[in-house]
Formats: sequence, structure tokens, C-alpha cells
Amino acid sequence: MFPLEIETLARLLIDECEERRLRIVAAESCTGGLLSAAITSIPGSSAVFERGLITYSNRAKQELLDVPGDLIADYGAVSEPVARMMAEGALENSNAHIAVAITGVAGPGGGTELKPVGLVHLATARSNQSVMHRVERFGDASRHDIQMGAVQIALEMLRERIR
Repeated sequence: MFPLEIETLARLLIDECEERRLRIVAAESCTGGLLSAAITSIPGSSAVFERGLITYSNRAKQELLDVPGDLIADYGAVSEPVARMMAEGALENSNAHIAVAITGVAGPGGGTELKPVGLVHLATARSNQSVMHRVERFGDASRHDIQMGAVQIALEMLRERIR
């Protein structure tokens, strides 16, 4: 179902989280649940995957993750401040230790000059630590490739946060 590299990263993440007794929460926008699906496709994921939130709309980001509407209005849903708030909100509204958030423009439409197709912001939050952010520009890759690329990076970022 998922490329071998993503499956391998998900398996390693689950093993490492289980070893450290850490739980994960995911807040996804442009990936529409693909990260959560990649993690939960691995047997044993229930030991570490606390929940996944698909917050595709701005309203969902506000209601489920406590992202302020003013922040979305000022910076747009695809932005560093919103990705950071999504991660913080996911952590605060769950029983997890580590959160990851993904927001971006997967295309093929919807891009602008300032926020082109392929722009993805990711953030991770961990209890009592600062939020980490990463921006990726996948260019004019296909929707599938942008989404899979974002899932892979999110898995890598989660693994970095548990060390």
C-alpha cells in the first residue's frame, strides 16, 4: 500500500516509540490522513499511535486544534505559524507525548505565486520542548508525490523528536 521506505520508517518509529513508551498524535491537512494510515498499517501501532486528526478545513484547524482564526487570516493555512500551532494544538488536545502537523498545497490546483503547489509546512511538538518546523518545496511534482514526500518527512521528523 505504501512505498517500502515509508513502511520501513513507520515500523522503526513504532518500535522506537514503544521502547520509550511514547504516544504519537498526527494533525494532517494536505495529506488527508495518509500519515495516520501509514503508521496504522503497521501491526502493533496501537501501542503508540494515540490519534490522527484530519483538519483539512480552516474551521477544523480552529475547532480541533485551537488554531486562532486570526492567525489563519494573517498568515494563511499553509504557513509556518499555523503548522506550529497545529502541532501544539494536537499535543494539547490529546494524550500523546509527540505531535506532528502537516499543512500544504498538494495541487494540482490551489497554488499561488506566494504559496505554490508543492509548498508544505511541517512541525513537531513534544511535551516540555520547543516546536520544530520544516518547510519543503516539492515543486511541480504530482499530488501523490507531494503527499508521499510529506508523509516520509513527517515520519523522519517524528523519529528525530524521540531521540
